[in-house]
Amino acid sequence: MIVKDTRGNEFLEMIYIDESEAELVYENITHSLVVVKIGNEYLMGWNHWRKNWEIFGGCRDKGESMRDCIIREGLEELGLENVNYTYIGLMHHKMAPGYFNPEWHEEYGALYGVTLPEEMLEKIEKNRTDRKEVEQLTFYSQIKEKESIAAIDEALLKYWN
Repeated sequence: MIVKDTRGNEFLEMIYIDESEAELVYENITHSLVVVKIGNEYLMGWNHWRKNWEIFGGCRDKGESMRDCIIREGLEELGLENVNYTYIGLMHHKMAPGYFNPEWHEEYGALYGVTLPEEMLEKIEKNRTDRKEVEQLTFYSQIKEKESIAAIDEALLKYWN
């Protein structure tokens, strides 16, 4: 186990498997996330529902690929279009009962990374559409050790340098 959060969710391991093979080998890939760097800073979003600073992404829609999911989520949460997301690997989690599943269960999620130039921050603030879920943005360096950061998401930052 890499880290356990306050809700009991566990980030068990990072699996390095080719993106084109991941969906053939693992059936329960439920979500895609992205670590975003602007210059040398990690960007974080305040999640209205979970009351934590998190990285970006979300659940896959029916029939949606891992990559299509992160492209859609990147557009909604960050207003990003035509961005080249780099696939990192699959996150393996043991998840506590919650909104999407009332039982303890294991699931997988795709992790991507992207580094953007500093001038993109203004475009992100202007173009993002999902302001209800992701209420505000800040850099990790401004909040670490000061505010509530999702433990698993914080651990995921190290996978994108």
